[in-house]
Amino acid sequence: MATATPLQNSRETGGGLPAPGALTRLFPFLGWFHSYSLPALRTDFISGLTVALVLIPQSMAYAQLADLPPFYGLYAAFLPPLVAAMFGSSQQLATGPVAIVSLMTSTALAPLATAGSDAFIAYAILLALMVGLFQFLLGVLRLGMVVNFLSHPVVNGFTNAAAIIIATSQLPKLFGVEVDKAEHHYETVYRTVLAAWHHTHWPTLALGALALVIMAGLRKLYPRLPNVLVAVLVTTLIAWATGLENNETAALQQIHSERFGQMAAAYNATIAEINGTMERKVAVSAELRATAQAHGSHTLEAIDLHAEESRLEIRAERLKEKAGLLRADLRAFRFAGLRGPDGVSGFYPAGEEPAQGERLGRHWRVRVRNRELQTDRLTLIGGGVVVGTIPRGLPSLAAPKIDFSIMTNLFTMAVIIALLGFMEAISIAKAMAARSGQRLDPNQELIGQGLANIVGSFSQSYAVSGSFSRSAVNFQAGAVTGLSSVFSSLVVLLTLLFFTPLLYYLPQSVLAAIIMMAVIGLLNIGGFVHAWKAQKYDGMISVISFVATLGFAPHLDKGIMLGVVLSLALYLYRNMKPRIALLSRTARGDYRNAERWDLDTCKHVAVLRFNSSLFFANVNYLEDKVLETVTAMPELRHVLIVGNGMNELDASGEVLLSQLVTRLRERELDISFSGLNDHVLDVMKRTHLIEKIGEDHFYYSVENAVQEIHESVCRGSADHACPLLHVMPKGLAIEPSIRRKQEERREWPPKDQ
Repeated sequence: MATATPLQNSRETGGGLPAPGALTRLFPFLGWFHSYSLPALRTDFISGLTVALVLIPQSMAYAQLADLPPFYGLYAAFLPPLVAAMFGSSQQLATGPVAIVSLMTSTALAPLATAGSDAFIAYAILLALMVGLFQFLLGVLRLGMVVNFLSHPVVNGFTNAAAIIIATSQLPKLFGVEVDKAEHHYETVYRTVLAAWHHTHWPTLALGALALVIMAGLRKLYPRLPNVLVAVLVTTLIAWATGLENNETAALQQIHSERFGQMAAAYNATIAEINGTMERKVAVSAELRATAQAHGSHTLEAIDLHAEESRLEIRAERLKEKAGLLRADLRAFRFAGLRGPDGVSGFYPAGEEPAQGERLGRHWRVRVRNRELQTDRLTLIGGGVVVGTIPRGLPSLAAPKIDFSIMTNLFTMAVIIALLGFMEAISIAKAMAARSGQRLDPNQELIGQGLANIVGSFSQSYAVSGSFSRSAVNFQAGAVTGLSSVFSSLVVLLTLLFFTPLLYYLPQSVLAAIIMMAVIGLLNIGGFVHAWKAQKYDGMISVISFVATLGFAPHLDKGIMLGVVLSLALYLYRNMKPRIALLSRTARGDYRNAERWDLDTCKHVAVLRFNSSLFFANVNYLEDKVLETVTAMPELRHVLIVGNGMNELDASGEVLLSQLVTRLRERELDISFSGLNDHVLDVMKRTHLIEKIGEDHFYYSVENAVQEIHESVCRGSADHACPLLHVMPKGLAIEPSIRRKQEERREWPPKDQ
């Protein structure tokens, strides 16, 4: 039995049909309630609840992918899905935190602030505002077509690389180890492998693996069950019951290791020096901007400030390298915990602990973050890492802190995130609209996504986009209108108000497993093969984008920008040298590429097909090809240019045609055109080129042109049968191999080149 689509359900229930009118165009959500019904409301509620059960754990996982605290994922899952649904055009698109945008957010902010710091969070919110404003302006100005600058081969290469980067970035959490990010992602992966080889926390890894098995198994065996929620519930209960988290707080004096104490002091001094250097650099940068604005950037004072800024930047980088080495050494320490007779715990390097005292039962490691150690309250971890405390309550409503210097640094990444996020959202929405028969407006979707990010930035959200996995869940659950996303947001609201304590024991490795399972859907190896089969250069661009993104990671913008530049360069190259074919008549009576189809050509008439618009970049190429043809055909009398593919003619092209007509007629050769569209003819009329060529030299079709030109040019010729008008009888003066090729082509003609 065929399953009814959401649109069919909406017709049966009377819901989801947009009401016409200007008010509905301004507020698309008003169309939801046109003949809305109770069955439609029930379906939307069930769909929204189902999506929320996936959204809550996914959003927390994606927030960590963006190097933000997990609860910021819940903030991003609160208002943005609601706003995007209300002002977008898709009835089933589920908006919220997604993997690609989360990774790009982390990449954009990494050079500007320490991951997870207050400044980092403030910049993430500011970035969401910038992304939203850009998307909103594109939608209002009806400029959704700019997304075409991201060609499918580039996006395919980038997405596959991003999926691998996202999955491998979760390995530290999966194995329960801590490593610093390196300059290149592959170096970070190498560090993770080394750390995991020596220090894997096996219960953490086991819970992550169990979550993967549960999600994969349920997806295959019981696809209607919320596999992510089931994995979260099972692993959280196990983590709570087994005491996965086991932390102790101790002062530095309780750690009986002189070497650790020395390294901790050196680490804190280095961090303090980094903070002082960065504060000085910020002050010098502000002074430099003020000086350059007041007196110019080439004054002696501005040059000195610029030199000092560069020195401070180099010093900060060296200090960060030193801090990273110290941090890695501090994390490598493993301690044995003993409780003395007085009840105070002491921690000794593993293997050096005294025999007396109550052993605490496991090895301990000090939690070392990218900030100074609190030597009076060090956290020692004796188990796995869980999500921990999530602030209860709704996010505060406040305007993002505007910093124009930061916005300048973020502008390029904001544009890339806006375009990439919208491309992901519109691709999902189009796929669902094709199945449901719903009408989709890409520009309205841009407005919806833009408003979602703008409103989200005022409620502590980072950048969001349409989610493939949650949209699929929403569609399969039968969502009739965007009201399902409203219900999802309400479930997130209730979670923030009442249920955050239930998420305390959720293992970090399970969040990593959720991300890994989600990005499997981003892998599309067949996309490379498909691009290669379509055009080899598209396949090469896809592979280059893939390799460049992996190589440049975590600087993902470089990979995608390289792909865009290659696509544009290839586009210009193809248009600089478009295909020009010499045509002749086939056995079916149509005109095809004579070289490809092994056809005889006329000695007196050259029929040249120009497969491009004629503009400044390719005018000389057309002239060269025409003159080459004239030189190669000594008995030539007439050139017919077939311009069905000539959609545009600029001033350079018009001048070239005028000069070409003059040069050919000086050689006593004539020229005609066929198939030109009205726009090209209008240009020729305005410049009086039609008068120069002659109105009788323009034809509607190749066939009409050939008949009239042949009548005037080939009359009295010694040729018995012109190949442009007559097909040679089968077997007459034709080699058997050529005849077989012609017969095959009559049965299945390939596309022209």
